[in-house]
Amino acid sequence: MRHGHPGQEQLRRTFESVLTAVLSGRGVRTETGLDTPTENALWAIARARPNAPDALVAAAYRAFAGQIDGSNAAARRAEMDRRIAERATRLRLPGPGVPSSEVGDA
Repeated sequence: MRHGHPGQEQLRRTFESVLTAVLSGRGVRTETGLDTPTENALWAIARARPNAPDALVAAAYRAFAGQIDGSNAAARRAEMDRRIAERATRLRLPGPGVPSSEVGDA
């Protein structure tokens, strides 16, 4: 059982191992520490086997780079903030960072 979050070097080894596995016809194992965009890209390769195009492999590398540089997490946070704000607008509730005193009467 793993404790804590894997470091970048461990993530790189894991990514390479899982990529090799999916290119060999196996699936993506669970609890790898890889984020959802990276796992989705790896599953796309697994589903396309045995004819996985190079573009899918390149997409997996891009997704993994986004995990390492934090852009995948930032995009997820931005999407969640957008959804919360959208829901708050529909329900006339304060969204993220909006004081309740600025919200109109319901």
